[in-house]
Amino acid sequence: MRSSSDVDLVMVSRRKITLSEYVRRRNGVPLGAPGSLGNMLHRSFGARSFAGFWQHWNPIFGYYLGKCIFVPLQRVSPPYVALVLTFVVTGIIHDIVTMAVRQDLAFLFTPWFLFLGIGVVLSKVTGMDIGARSWRLRAAIHSIYLGVCLALAFLVFTVR
Repeated sequence: MRSSSDVDLVMVSRRKITLSEYVRRRNGVPLGAPGSLGNMLHRSFGARSFAGFWQHWNPIFGYYLGKCIFVPLQRVSPPYVALVLTFVVTGIIHDIVTMAVRQDLAFLFTPWFLFLGIGVVLSKVTGMDIGARSWRLRAAIHSIYLGVCLALAFLVFTVR
């Protein structure tokens, strides 16, 4: 069974929607509108699941990841594999930018995003739904998820 995030990404592949439409769907306001950052943060941290968190986080980047990475990967691999690989590609992009700025090796984002992607898959498989909890508790749960995945990346994969 597909979750709403899977359905939205598949819809992007079947019907060409514009970036503006995608951002409005994710943030509830037009691209570049006042309050869009606040909406993104409120919706992400208040999401019902880890998958829901990522539906709202950085919708501009998410639009292109869905269109250019997830949808093509989904054509050649199962959806959960495509999802984790999309997170890994995101981590690689972040690491490349970090290395370009620092002019030094840095491999933190790739493992961090690997763990974040695994967390999304686990939340989908287990049917995670924290929607009945208060917004503050949902925000705390998402913050812990982000922090635990980051700690795992530091523990397992940091280059010393």
